[in-house]
Amino acid sequence: MTRDYSDFFPPQAATIRPPSPIKQYGWEPFFAQQISVDDLSATPPARVVEVHRNGLHIIGDEVEITIPPLPDATVGDWVLYDQSRPNACRVLTRKSVVKRRAAGTGRKIQLIAANIDTAFIVTSCNQDFNVARLERYVALAFEAEITPVIVLTKSDLSPMAEPYITQAAEVSSWVPVVAMDARGEEPLAKLAPWCGRGQTVAFIGSSGVGKSTLTNALSGTDSVDTQTIRDDDAKGRHTTTRRQLHRVPSGCLVLDTPGMRELQLTDAASGIEDVFADLVALSSECRFGDCQHDTEPGCAVRAAIEAGAIDASRLARWRKLKAEDAFNSASLAERKSKDKALGKMIRAVQKSSKKRD
Repeated sequence: MTRDYSDFFPPQAATIRPPSPIKQYGWEPFFAQQISVDDLSATPPARVVEVHRNGLHIIGDEVEITIPPLPDATVGDWVLYDQSRPNACRVLTRKSVVKRRAAGTGRKIQLIAANIDTAFIVTSCNQDFNVARLERYVALAFEAEITPVIVLTKSDLSPMAEPYITQAAEVSSWVPVVAMDARGEEPLAKLAPWCGRGQTVAFIGSSGVGKSTLTNALSGTDSVDTQTIRDDDAKGRHTTTRRQLHRVPSGCLVLDTPGMRELQLTDAASGIEDVFADLVALSSECRFGDCQHDTEPGCAVRAAIEAGAIDASRLARWRKLKAEDAFNSASLAERKSKDKALGKMIRAVQKSSKKRD
């Protein structure tokens, strides 16, 4: 009889394969169900990890290359890489997309990032803090169906950080507020609930609030350049000049974005309503369905302001964002139609006035 000596030896550890590059960069069933097996072999998926002026840097399984720019692609997108026609790569349907009206007088839409799970909206406990700006960023995240988290930095440098935390918490009851020193170990501990393996998070906000410092804190390196703010007005200097995804030791993907001096909302009506959910709820109690919350009788919003339950400035900010979004979201044809109708009305008034004269 042959004796079994296997019990005398330690059990062999199961072979654990490291996740493939596409898994490491956030590939999941939502994207996999959009392609066939034939697509997978002929045009393998790759993620846009960096946007340059002259191209997109993509990474996938056995693929890492810079391809020509695609008109409808941005950082975070998944594309099907066509080696024979790299300028014709197909962009997969996104889980989420962050966009704004491009700066300037035009009406072009600028894509900021795609397939983001959590947006860390970063501001500082100093002169940079601005409630209206926070409301814009939160509306942007809500519209994109991204989880927003307000991150207050430089709390260690502010003798009175608590008022900033209170004001940030009043932006929306649905949005967590986290205050921290962006340097050291605090970011790792406090942001961990949103930074799991395969998750994609983005730091967004003005220049100089600590976005790059936070990215370095999560990565455990100093690979992203940082700069100090100006002493006279606490304004930041542009450090990050391009949008880039960074893989960090926790397995999370972190997007560091350049500071945005101007954030014009477009196609964000539902996101704005979510931010101002309290005012929307009160509006349903107004006597008139088309109440403008100005001088109309039976206005529940004005009554709440007079009772001190709501700040009048919050109503003003709500009106401003709704008007801005409506204007930016209107198509060229709609704007021409409105301009034409306005012109007809003006001519009719002028004609009527001449007849009376």
